[in-house]
Amino acid sequence: MKTLVAAFWIFIGAIASLPTMAQDLRPAFLLTGALSRDSQDLSGQWTYSKDLYRTGLTDINGWVAKSRMQRYRDVDVAAVEAKGGVDFFEFDLDRGPIVNVPGAWNAASPELRYYDGLIWFQRKFNAQALPGKRAFLRFEAVNYRAYVYLNGKEVGRHEGGFTPFVLEVTGALRAGDNRLVVGVDSTHDAQSIPTFITDWDLYGGITRPVRLITTPATFIDDAMVTLRPDGRIAGEVRLQGPQAANQTVTVAIGALATARAITDASGRAVFDLAAPKGLERWSPEKPMLYDVRFSASGDTVRDRVGFRTIQVKGSQILLNGKPVWLRGISLHEEEFGPNPARNMTESSSRALLHEIKHGLGANYVRLSHYPHSETTVRLADEMGLLVWSEIPVYWTVDWDNPAVLRKALAMQAETIYRDRNRASVIMWSVGNETPVADARTRFHAAMADNVRRLDPSRLVSAALLVKHDGAALAIDDPLADKLDVLAVNTYAGWYGPDKLDAVAKLKWKVPADRPLILSEFGADALAGYRNDGMKKFTEEYQAEYYRQTLAMAEQIPTLRGMSPWILKDFRSPRREHPVFQNGWNRKGILSETGVRKQAFGVLADYYRSKQ
Repeated sequence: MKTLVAAFWIFIGAIASLPTMAQDLRPAFLLTGALSRDSQDLSGQWTYSKDLYRTGLTDINGWVAKSRMQRYRDVDVAAVEAKGGVDFFEFDLDRGPIVNVPGAWNAASPELRYYDGLIWFQRKFNAQALPGKRAFLRFEAVNYRAYVYLNGKEVGRHEGGFTPFVLEVTGALRAGDNRLVVGVDSTHDAQSIPTFITDWDLYGGITRPVRLITTPATFIDDAMVTLRPDGRIAGEVRLQGPQAANQTVTVAIGALATARAITDASGRAVFDLAAPKGLERWSPEKPMLYDVRFSASGDTVRDRVGFRTIQVKGSQILLNGKPVWLRGISLHEEEFGPNPARNMTESSSRALLHEIKHGLGANYVRLSHYPHSETTVRLADEMGLLVWSEIPVYWTVDWDNPAVLRKALAMQAETIYRDRNRASVIMWSVGNETPVADARTRFHAAMADNVRRLDPSRLVSAALLVKHDGAALAIDDPLADKLDVLAVNTYAGWYGPDKLDAVAKLKWKVPADRPLILSEFGADALAGYRNDGMKKFTEEYQAEYYRQTLAMAEQIPTLRGMSPWILKDFRSPRREHPVFQNGWNRKGILSETGVRKQAFGVLADYYRSKQ
């Protein structure tokens, strides 16, 4: 602990201790049981208005045009015009063009395909009076910055494109008609997470569902349970509201067990009980989920929870105390259809995970490079897929900036609080392909320590770079000391000097005391491009690349899994080869429309041999 706090003092300087920072990073509201609550889905058709000059945010008080540029104002422009009023407005969201929410605007129309900036969205809805109750808006994801107004009143802001946020609107909500306006700024910069340099498409918009949720005055804000390695079930419940202290909290695990605890002055209750007789452990082979009910102060939330343990012992990964080999694939969330809109419905997410589970014969999926939708993670629970989850601390980050570290830790906390009850999630990743440097290593170390503080029940990893060490590939990264599971991205035979027929002979220098995962390897292929002398971008080259890399992997004694790059071709504006790419990264073993390439069969055969 002293070392941890000292590291933060050195790196941040202005922060007294990590526990204080962790407490500060906890969102004001979580509503982790939101899906089981009374709610109004605000999905559907919203109107929008582009704001190229950012006038809705930047016009200053006193400037003559300010009042006519603010799109979030609670004003019926058509009604004003009909009455012959003298007011003049430069916007009219009531009569603006229409876009479907959730979804990225990049897929909505050709003019928005590469739009990067600020757009205002509006949704009108009707609400009932709420005597004695509270109201919240819960956004599952808005990319990247959100400015939220209800009936002309600002109710909150959020930064981060892949994690949920909750805003209380009790005082702003009206009985009857309401006007919700959200300014969405997709712009990334050197201080954002991720920065403006990525190898995927930074889709903008309200990309996941929005709900209006009602609760009692005192309500359950957060609730979690977990199975510890010692066979006991532990958890906590947090209440919010005027009667949060000294309340009895009841937790029921199906019909197997019930436990009670009393909240402290802050509204937090912890409990600890022996795992009940007959409790079946969750696994990919039998993904058993239990109905868990949390009750306190007249409020109840429900969840579907699996109970399992995940540990590392030497170079083994142990699931429920037994060694497991992770047969997986990497996945981007937008991988669905020729015009992806990053709207992962249950049916689209289920289709992708079904291809992984049953097409490839996998038991594991790497959700890269950001937190994927809650729908996807819950389906992984249901279908039996182990999950690697990460936040987009990717390639280039302003490592020396305390404010950027705080953004990363906040995003990490939002992800962990959302998914702590998901049995499928076994690993939190703290980064991907970041160049080794002292400031970068301190940054990642702070993230690893934060994970262990918030969720010690799961493993910590990161996708590291490798280097050539003579005739071998080696991990030379001080961050390795902070990781439970080592993971490396390797593209020998595609990038770099190694010839394809030499890949299988490559040797590795890796620590013997920890498990290793090949978190990425891959080669591009344009679906249907075949029989052209084993040239790059042919399906034959990609398939042979997989054969050679899998043969190499068999020689790594500590290898405990892999997640090749990637399930499907995905949008990437940096990939501009005019014949083979045209804005798509072609490393998928499926095309963007789901056509299986030859490498799909190579990997599926290999995984069948590992079962």
